Parts: sequence; structure tokens; C-alpha cells
Amino acid sequence: MNNLEVSNFKIEETEGVFTFKNENTTIGFVRFNEKGEVEYIFVNPIFRKQGLATKLLQLVKQKTGKEIILQEPISPLGSKLLKSLNKWK
Repeated sequence: MNNLEVSNFKIEETEGVFTFKNENTTIGFVRFNEKGEVEYIFVNPIFRKQGLATKLLQLVKQKTGKEIILQEPISPLGSKLLKSLNKWK
């Protein structure tokens, strides 16, 4: 897995959403609530496997102070992400 150089992207925060963008497109985003429940997470397929989803979830954890919970239903990609979360708990 490549490490994502986040300095190349702009991080925007609105109520309950973190978004990573560059000057051309949205790279990824996460929507969450105050309980730390992730309602939706998306990473542009071109930018996957660079640690972006993990970084987005870390931002949620820092913001809410809660453990991350992925809301149902969880997609196959979400299941893989959930397994990888155990590495940084």
C-alpha cells in the first residue's frame, strides 16, 4: 500500500462530512454522526489503496472522540476496510 501524501489535497469539513479534494475532483469523503457512526465512505477508484479511507476514518475518530462504527449495510469493500481498522485500534 502506498502512503497518501495529504499535503497534495485540500481537506474540507462541513457538519458531519470530511472531503478530500484536489484542484480537479473529489478524491474521497466520509459522512458520519456525532456517535462516530460512519454512514457512508467513498474513495475515487483511481485513488484507492493509498490509505485515504483510513485517513478519513482517523479524522472522524479525532473529531468525535469515539470508536468508529460502520453502519449497515456494509459492502464487500467496506468489509475489507473494517478488517484493516483492527490494525490501528
